[in-house]
Amino acid sequence: MLENLPPCPKCSCEYTYEMNALVVCPECGHEWVPAEGAGEGAAPAERIVKDSVGNVLSDGDTVVVVKALKVKGSPSGIKAGTKVRNIRLVDGTDGHDIDCRIEGFGAMQLKSSVVKKA
Repeated sequence: MLENLPPCPKCSCEYTYEMNALVVCPECGHEWVPAEGAGEGAAPAERIVKDSVGNVLSDGDTVVVVKALKVKGSPSGIKAGTKVRNIRLVDGTDGHDIDCRIEGFGAMQLKSSVVKKA
């Protein structure tokens, strides 16, 4: 945890706060990664997310669900073979590292281990 948080680079607000690995500005909503590791030599490597087959996923990809999934509050879950377009990779909780919108279910998070790149 950083003791002296940097001001917002967009609006220069001093009241920034930490949220997980990001620093957030409450005034303009800008989020960024603090540059505390800049003096340690090499820049940190970007996180690589792979699907169930081993293909590297990136933001905006289309994936296919490979396993039937139960959805809390829904009588029928997500069937295997469901296409999910325009995914977004996030640092989620409990291994849920894909943010997406599924037709008929709405916004939800998925694990990369239950999808295959289309």
